[in-house]
Amino acid sequence: MLESKFWLPDRSYIHGKWIESSKRETLTLYSAHDDSVVLEGLQCANAADVDVAVDSAEKALPVWKAMNTNQKRAAFLRFADLVVESAGRCGYLEAIVVGKPAHFAAREAYMVAEWFRFYAGFIDKFGGECHPADDEGYLRLVRREPYGICASINPFNAPLSTFAFKVAPALAAGNVMIAKVSEYNPLSTLIMGELATKAGFPPGVLNMIVGTAEAGIALSHHMRIRNISFTGSVAVGKQVQLAAANSNLKTVTLELGGKSPFLVFEDADLEKAIASSASNILTLNGQGCILGTRVYVHESLAEDFVAGMKAKMDKYCETLGNNPLDTTTTSMPLAHQAQLQRVLGFLETGKKEASCVRGGARFSTKGCYVEPTIFFKPPPDAEIVRKEIFGPVLCILTFSTEEEAIAAANDTEFGLGAYIFTKSIDRALRVSAQLEAGTVCINNTAVVHPSVPFGGYKSSGVGRENGISALHHFTQEKSVIIKYD
Repeated sequence: MLESKFWLPDRSYIHGKWIESSKRETLTLYSAHDDSVVLEGLQCANAADVDVAVDSAEKALPVWKAMNTNQKRAAFLRFADLVVESAGRCGYLEAIVVGKPAHFAAREAYMVAEWFRFYAGFIDKFGGECHPADDEGYLRLVRREPYGICASINPFNAPLSTFAFKVAPALAAGNVMIAKVSEYNPLSTLIMGELATKAGFPPGVLNMIVGTAEAGIALSHHMRIRNISFTGSVAVGKQVQLAAANSNLKTVTLELGGKSPFLVFEDADLEKAIASSASNILTLNGQGCILGTRVYVHESLAEDFVAGMKAKMDKYCETLGNNPLDTTTTSMPLAHQAQLQRVLGFLETGKKEASCVRGGARFSTKGCYVEPTIFFKPPPDAEIVRKEIFGPVLCILTFSTEEEAIAAANDTEFGLGAYIFTKSIDRALRVSAQLEAGTVCINNTAVVHPSVPFGGYKSSGVGRENGISALHHFTQEKSVIIKYD
């Protein structure tokens, strides 16, 4: 059992204070590391609590609108500083729940700060358009105005970074936000509301709620919420989109699943490709939507690639099962029992579909640990190739020609990301232009940055987060036409 050294938030944060749920439904949080109880009595927000949060946001909107840009920017920058000061606490709160190494989880707090500092610069610089007066005496302006009350629904795997992807641009564009945190990993993100109050955001500008599907459904259907951003599974994303359409046609951004291809051509730096693939799949223990879980290696490199990947996974396992609060721990479990059972199910299916050359089983009888696994040359229609597993499971396939690699990479319902490893810039540009993915990384796996859009093709989502694209998503255009007398 991991001893708690910080106060653990056990309820939603609305209008500048911690509030009790009206229904008082509670959950118990268990450690993914050793199954011990982390927190009993986590109060879940219900539809009535969502109404309270919306009322609060509605009151805050004119207050936030009345603040000048210097005041808003100061709140953004102060918030970023406070999050950095709380990085250790954030890392600890994730370690004791989902087992993410505390020193690694703390880095995500720095991402939050980076995103808020980036968007602080846009508060008074994101404008509209002005079309010069024509011969008939008309001056035409295009203004970008906030929607008002926005909502976000965040996942368990990277709660702080996805919080920043949604909240920073929404507030910078002039909106107020109700952010629902995952009930599987709520603690580190819940404290963001309290930090926002300390930073100078008026009460209600950022409300944080924790709850199950009931809260998410209430947000998706709410008639006073005009914009919603969701990160999660394709199935739930479709439900959010339907709810938005059936309620008030709220604008939707969906960042959904992935099964990203990782292409290693015959001229690639093989050592770099192996290290990058291993880091990519193991950093979050496979729990990432854009991870390169389908590796396509040129047939001349396949044996060496598999051998190198096995060695990397063996190294990762040296600390698998260790205390996530230990600074030497570099491995982690799956986030919760339901995810563990899902991954174990895929492992059993995979062993019937393909050759399992490493792993393929649970690691330890306690916690949510599984062995990093490699399936070699599964058939293209295998379930482990087609479906998102969300665990440390790698499918390694081979190809002989560039055309074959591109066709295989695109043979999926997903299109969030793709990776290309080659020394040929001509090939890199040629292949990247043909891949059906929202982000393509060439000789690297650095998939997110506040300056560039993030989102998917096909079933991987709708809309884009980050960059100026996010500011467009959180604003609506108004044409103003002036006639000179």
